[in-house]
Amino acid sequence: MNKFFSITKVLIVYFLITSGSFSADFYSKCKILFEKKQFDKSKFLFEKDIVFNPKSEMSYLYLAKIFKEKQDDLSQELNLNSVLILNPKNEEAVYLLTLLKIKQYDYSEAKILIEKFNLICTALCSNIDEIKEKLSKLKPEDAENKN
Repeated sequence: MNKFFSITKVLIVYFLITSGSFSADFYSKCKILFEKKQFDKSKFLFEKDIVFNPKSEMSYLYLAKIFKEKQDDLSQELNLNSVLILNPKNEEAVYLLTLLKIKQYDYSEAKILIEKFNLICTALCSNIDEIKEKLSKLKPEDAENKN
């Protein structure tokens, strides 16, 4: 009986050690498919990654990007919100959500997100002018007319 438990422990340790490299390799394959614009295949694999790793921030982010390409605003927003739950300082998610809120004529939420983006941006700070320009074209009364 002890031999069985020893083998089981060895297998569990082996699985835990190798699963990290497997998931990194798996994630890179998903990303390559995304970059090749094979959105359906990469969507399936990113979703599969989330099943095995529900805290996969980057899989949620790439799913949001896929839904942006497919113009599925609701699914894009759900995935961006998942990213921000896992990491509130993910500047790319804040940036994409800001653009989505501007597209949806949600002036007040877009302004809040721009302020947040200003506080956390490091790599994407050059995009702040683009966001502000798009927001300036959207007036608060446009949002009221949209609803």
